[in-house]
Amino acid sequence: MAYRLPLALKLGLTAWILVWAPTYWLLLGPDNFLWLCDLANLLLWLGVLMESRRLVSMQLLAVALVGFLWTLDVAVAVLSGVHPIGGTEYMFDSAYPAAVRGLSLFHLWLPCVAAYGVWRLGYDRRAILWQVGLTWLVVPLSYWVTAPEHNINWVQGPFGQPQESVAPLFYLGALMLAWPLVIYVPVHVLVLAISRWRRHRAGD
Repeated sequence: MAYRLPLALKLGLTAWILVWAPTYWLLLGPDNFLWLCDLANLLLWLGVLMESRRLVSMQLLAVALVGFLWTLDVAVAVLSGVHPIGGTEYMFDSAYPAAVRGLSLFHLWLPCVAAYGVWRLGYDRRAILWQVGLTWLVVPLSYWVTAPEHNINWVQGPFGQPQESVAPLFYLGALMLAWPLVIYVPVHVLVLAISRWRRHRAGD
């Protein structure tokens, strides 16, 4: 059987998960794995191991724009002390263990791994439907089963801050609509455009 993804990538991701997952579990608790970006770590690992085009495509949608915005926010904060977007303040908070902050740098490289996987395996156009379905499962679950002060997936308020402007359930519904429209749809459209361009180039 010919493998489309390098063995080194599979072994490297496995080693990463074996370090990252137990550390996060011990220092942050199991609730933390409901973060969509943390869940993406696990699902992308499984997708790479199984060479699942659907799983890898789903996680590209999950991490591409989020990773870019996370990196931008941290970079600007390092240079100016200002968080233009918000949500990464914990990276500069000594109350968080250094191991957690160091391991959170996966936001920098996880999109690259997902993009490489899609480049090698191809993009599943239906991935957006599956990822939206997963999001609509995980976001309400985060609201109902996790501590409000953890604000996992920003179910209590945007950019890591609690909100009191609207009713909590109204905000939750708006969040469930906004997440796919703002985070997934732009990446989906961009990947489809790149795929069409690649097919056009291949046909020349």
